[in-house]
Formats: sequence, C-alpha cells, structure tokens
Amino acid sequence: MNQAKHPKQLYLLFFTEMWERFSFYGMKALLLAYMVTQLKFDEPKGYAILGAYSALVYTMPMFGGMLADKFLGYRRAIIFGGVMMAIGHIVLAIPQDWSFFYGMAFIICGNGFFKPNVSSLVGTLYDNNDPKKDSAFSLFYMGINIGAALGGLLCGYVGQKINWHFGFGLAGIFMVLGLIIFILGKASLKEKGLPITNDLNKKIAGIIKVEHAIYLLTLLALPLIVTLFNYYEALDSIMLVLAVISVTYILYLSSKLEKEAKFKLLSALTLVVVSTLFWAFYEQNAGSLNLFAMRNVDMHVFGMELPALSVNNFLPPAWVIIMSLIFAALWPWLNKRGLEPSTPAKFALSFIFVALGFFTFYLACQASLGNGLIPLLAFVGGYFFIICGEMCISPVGLSMITKLSPVNIVGLMMGIFFFFTAIGEFLAGKIGALMAIPKHVIEANNPVLSLPYYANVLLQISIYSAGIGLFIFLLVPILKKWMGNIR
Repeated sequence: MNQAKHPKQLYLLFFTEMWERFSFYGMKALLLAYMVTQLKFDEPKGYAILGAYSALVYTMPMFGGMLADKFLGYRRAIIFGGVMMAIGHIVLAIPQDWSFFYGMAFIICGNGFFKPNVSSLVGTLYDNNDPKKDSAFSLFYMGINIGAALGGLLCGYVGQKINWHFGFGLAGIFMVLGLIIFILGKASLKEKGLPITNDLNKKIAGIIKVEHAIYLLTLLALPLIVTLFNYYEALDSIMLVLAVISVTYILYLSSKLEKEAKFKLLSALTLVVVSTLFWAFYEQNAGSLNLFAMRNVDMHVFGMELPALSVNNFLPPAWVIIMSLIFAALWPWLNKRGLEPSTPAKFALSFIFVALGFFTFYLACQASLGNGLIPLLAFVGGYFFIICGEMCISPVGLSMITKLSPVNIVGLMMGIFFFFTAIGEFLAGKIGALMAIPKHVIEANNPVLSLPYYANVLLQISIYSAGIGLFIFLLVPILKKWMGNIR
C-alpha cells in the first residue's frame, strides 16, 4: 500500500483522534479499579456502573451524529464535543465525591458529538469504492490505538502507583492537545464537514438560536445522566427501548428508498446489530480482565513486577498498532488478487478470532490451577487473537457505514453503529459480573481461589463467540447480495 496516496487531511484527523483517545482510554483504564479499591463499591455494583458508563458513552453518538447531519456539521460537533470532554477530565481530577459522576457525564456528552463525526469526516475524504478507503480506516484506527496504548500505559501507571486523580488529570491534558490540533488544522478540510443547511441561526420561538439550543440542552442533560448512574438498573429498559426505536426508525427510512439503496442500508443495519455481541465479549478488557490481570496474571518480568492496570490497558491497543499496519496492507493486497473477504465475512471472522483469544486464556487457566497465576506470555497471546478479531470488525465497520448509508444519514448511521456498541458495552458489564469474586475470596488474597471464577466464564465466552461466527458465515451470501456492488 502506498500511504502517500492518502490525503493529508487523514493525518490531521489521525492525530486529533489519537490524543482524544489517549484521554478517553487513559481515564477508562482507571474506572473499575478506582471504584472497587478507592470508592469501595462491591464488584457487581462496579461492573454495573462501568457498563452504564460505557453504554451511555456509546449511546450519545447516535444523537451527536444526527445533530451533526441535520444542523451542526461535523466540524462544530467535533469542537463542542472536545470541549465537553476536556471539562469532564478536569472535573474527574478534582478529589471530591460529586466530581466522579459529573466528570463522567461531561465525557459522555462530549464523546457523543466528537466520536461519530471524526469517523464520518474520514469517510468524506474518499469515494465509496476507493480501495484505499478500508485501508484509510485501518490507519485511522491505528491512530486511535496509539493514543489508547499511551493513555492506558501512562494514566494506568500514574493512577495506580501515584495518585488516582493525577491519572484522570493527565488524561485531560491530552484531550486539550487533541482539540488544539483539530482547531489549528481544520482550514485544510476546506468545505468538508461544514453544515449542509442554514438552520443553525434560526431562532426557536424567536428566543434562542438552534445552535445555542443544542449546546444548552446538552448541558441540561448532565444532571439526568448523573441520576441514571444512581439508578443504573433502569438502563435495562432504556437500552431496550432505544434499540427498538433506532431499528424501527432505520427500517422506516429504508422503506422510503429505492430498492438498491434500501437493501444496502438493511445490510448495514444487520451487521451493526450482530456487532453488539462482539463488543459484549471484547469489552471484558476494560472490566473483568482488568481485575483478572491484577489477581491472576504473573506480572513479573526479569525479577521486576509490572503494574497490572498499565499492562492490561496497554496490550490491546499495542497489538492494534501492530496489526493495523498489517491489515492496512493485507486488505488491498488480497483485493488485487480477488481474495479479499467480503465485509460480512470479515465480521464472521472477528467472532472466530475472539473465540480463539478467550480459549487461550482458558487453557492458560487450566494449566495454572496449581499456583493461580497464568503466564504473562499467555495473556499477551490471547490478546493477539482478540485484536485480530477487532481488526476485522471495527475499522471495517466504520468504513462499511460510510459506503452503505445514504449520504444524508451517514452521521446518524455512524451514531447507531456506536449505539449498538453501547448495548454491547452494557452487556459486557453483565458478563463481567458473572466473574465477580466473592468477598471472602478477595479477603483471602489467594489467586488459586479466584482463578476458577474467571476460567469458567472465559470458556463460555469462547464457545458462544465461535457459534455466532459460524452463524454469520451462513448469512454471508444473503448479505453480499443485499450489498450489491459494495464489498
């Protein structure tokens, strides 16, 4: 692949997203461990709140994408979202009880405007059937994970070893850096990402401009989100209702399209929905695998003990950086030889790889029942397979949305893609809770006692993921037909 053929604007978005993801994943690396060790939440409650946070942070892009499509344009949405996220990280750095939930609320709202619209903006740089498009999203995804690797490593270390609030504050510094990079470079985008209507300056009831109303309503949503954290059980019903509404709305929009466009949109919706379970399995890395690494992975290397949070949150994005380079070159290489798997086949492969990764963890557990600590090498190896799965679904999914969606709802579909990721994140919290360790085992601080609690669920994840992958393979011919000339 000749990377010189990519437009320079890709690299502006690459670095903007890289530093934003540093802050986002640096903070997320600390959340569960902070709740369990510092706030003294019991593990099921910690998993539930992590699931609620993750669900909300990926639900908001559905609204942020829609508002960018209809009113703000991608650029304004990105800047507003970046400001909100920066405020959120700063609030988290304040050592007060109220700051924890309010900091997360600011980040949730900011991410809703920032995340889908950066990805959508990348899509505007390429034609739909440009063979460099999947490769560009793989490179963009590498930027995401360079930031995530550095954030997980540095914030995880600072939080666990120095001060938890310093870790949150470090994340905020790099959020501001990402925002500055975008503002300084946005002129190079020319007309891309600007609002497509003039409705922003219209006044609602003759009182407030549409643009200002959007910002105000977002701020008013903050206490509502904090309330949801305190009544997180209600999210079960909320997520179900939002899922039904979003699918129904896309089906309604598809009914108004001509046949070819309709089936392309339906194929995108199908793949978005099945991706939910991928994220439910994958996102154990931000929850249960954090505590698994702290309790049941031998972190000693050459006589030195590595900080478990840093290692666990560095490994996934580090593997992504390596595999992004490989997959960014692999897809065009296979395409030239007529061997590139279709998008649905890539989705199926993602589940097979995840099954292999969790089965690697399970085998390591079975081999380590005597001392309760699995080798670090096996932990690294399991993540290798899981990240191969991620490379088959996440950057490919982002590219798929921009290729199969009608141009006027790309932002909305990108938001829905992230919303179903949110459902997956929410389910991930429930799966993680199955690995919650009883209090008497935690107090015993004996890895031999805690290992079986993890091993049993790791095996079940592997089995279910393999089954889902095989099911999607059966759907590939139908989905390819629906996608028409898009592969």
